[in-house]
Amino acid sequence: MKIRQSPWDDPDATALRERQRAEIAAVYGTPDSDPGVPPSTADIAVFLVAHEDDGTAVGCAGLRYLGEGVGEVKRMYVTPDQRGSGLAALILRSLEEWARGQGWKALRVETGDRLSAAMRFYTRSGYESIPNFGAYADSECSLCFERIL
Repeated sequence: MKIRQSPWDDPDATALRERQRAEIAAVYGTPDSDPGVPPSTADIAVFLVAHEDDGTAVGCAGLRYLGEGVGEVKRMYVTPDQRGSGLAALILRSLEEWARGQGWKALRVETGDRLSAAMRFYTRSGYESIPNFGAYADSECSLCFERIL
């Protein structure tokens, strides 16, 4: 398994994000349940894509800088066949290492209230529940977490 930085518009990165959004749309019954500003090339500080040895893209995530040494995890996704393999933890740890290298002090993440596997994953990964922040402050279906690096 190889985890590498990738341009936002890389075809593998784009395909993985589309799969992530489709899964969330199926859970919430709407193509756009994200109350925040969608991430883009302009505001993602780093985007990682995980590939199997044969080159198949199987996971991704990025970071958006929020200011004051805090970043936000965006578009975290692992293909269903890789869930439970530890890949998500490897991607998240790679993001955390990158953020530490930038001098960032904490990472935050927002997830939906119907995404119980995501909530368990972030909690197991050392993220603690915090009040909803930024664009999620008034969202009833958002849950936010933070990890001090």
